[in-house]
Amino acid sequence: MSEQLMILIAGPYRSGTNDDPVLIQRNVDAMEDMALKVFRHGHLPVLGEWFALPLLKHAGSKKTGDAVFDEIFHPVARELVGKCDAVLRIGGPSAGADDMIATGERFGKRIFRDLSEIPERRR
Repeated sequence: MSEQLMILIAGPYRSGTNDDPVLIQRNVDAMEDMALKVFRHGHLPVLGEWFALPLLKHAGSKKTGDAVFDEIFHPVARELVGKCDAVLRIGGPSAGADDMIATGERFGKRIFRDLSEIPERRR
């Protein structure tokens, strides 16, 4: 396969954390670990967090789940799905990650649920 895919990694962000920053970071780390695997598989991984978190800070969000967070966090990820070729769902229960899958399905994107489903690309 020679086609490079841009793949959104969708996993839990807040789910199961009670908004504890250490646990949220653990979730982000898991998504970034998978992003590295996707990259080494020959594709371009992206996380909605990479786009949303700097905007949240700049827009003045004070805490996870505040009005600014709600205005930006998931809407940015939904827009990003539209620019991607596929969505990879990882991790445990997450309404937000499930929303990214549903958004991807509405946009007709390829949906993966395991790295092994993604064709390896030779560079």
